Amino acid sequence: MPENTQRRVAALRELMDERGYDACVIRDLATIRWLTGAANVLDDERSHTIYIDGEGLWLHTDSRYDEAFKEHVADTEAWRIDRENVGHPAWVAQRILHGRANTVAVEDTLELGFYDELLHEVDQACVACLWPRLHGDEQGLRMVKDEGELELLREAQAITDAAFAHMVEFIKPGMTELEIRAELEHYMLAHGADALSFGSIVACGPNAANPHAKPGERTAKKGELVLMDYGAAVKGYHADMTRTVALGEPPAEIREAYAVVQRAHEDAAAAVKPDVNGKDIHDVAKGVIDDAGLGAYFNHGLGHGVGVEIHEEPSFSPRWDKPVPAGSVVTIEPGVYLPGKFGIRLEDTGVVTERGFEPFATSPHDLVVIDC
Repeated sequence: MPENTQRRVAALRELMDERGYDACVIRDLATIRWLTGAANVLDDERSHTIYIDGEGLWLHTDSRYDEAFKEHVADTEAWRIDRENVGHPAWVAQRILHGRANTVAVEDTLELGFYDELLHEVDQACVACLWPRLHGDEQGLRMVKDEGELELLREAQAITDAAFAHMVEFIKPGMTELEIRAELEHYMLAHGADALSFGSIVACGPNAANPHAKPGERTAKKGELVLMDYGAAVKGYHADMTRTVALGEPPAEIREAYAVVQRAHEDAAAAVKPDVNGKDIHDVAKGVIDDAGLGAYFNHGLGHGVGVEIHEEPSFSPRWDKPVPAGSVVTIEPGVYLPGKFGIRLEDTGVVTERGFEPFATSPHDLVVIDC
């Protein structure tokens, strides 16, 4: 699957021209993945630096990664991969000197130690520079996904859906949260995922009242709920889905709460259209839950962007009081969490299209009751 990295680089350069930047320094791993198209190369080490100006694209790395980059960078003719044995700040200073750049934009997330050393190296090279911040502009460029990205996101979701179908057959009373998580994650990695989107959340009974519960030794019990929030990753792109299932027929209180969450999800999804205000979609779901008298038990944002990061722009939340463009990939994940009792969340990831919200997931929204 060829990636449209030329379009991504062109969009960044257009932004640089608008802002008056001569060059740009990128250290964020997700943005490096997005710009280069290099899948299954990056790990958690920040051992890479990109320098882009109007003339060239440079990637500085080391001997552990350079051959992998040469193999996996989408546009091998455009990118110059450099493994020169010199620190990244000194390497950037030389690029600035050779390109005679006067205004070099850096990410807001740039490490303070890297920035301090960069200023020192530039001073040693007798170069005077302005250092404007990107203020998240590079993340904004990643919001609208191209067809190649959507293909990878759908592939990751297909594995995630298959894992849910498997787990419905696997989960039994008496299993611990840790045992359930181990099977869930093993299934995804054994059926096409090359990584996990994040550490899977598996929470049984009252533990699910903590939205980001950590799996532990609590066992699944008949009549209770099991919440699973998880996702497969494929070539650096993430799936994110939550399903809450019942072990045997649950009490009426749980059935009623689940129906509220399901209605909140589906009403919010139906309200999505291109350039809708993200806060407004959150408010649709919140209104349904408030009207049911459960508003005190839903206190997180309705959804977040997903792509090369599991949390990125835009979002359906009170803090995103601006449009969500067509082509954005966002989650819808209302929930209610009653301390000491249970927690319920229903989450799909999908793309905003001209027709509305198109979920990637095929797993059912209706409450799945596992016979036991």
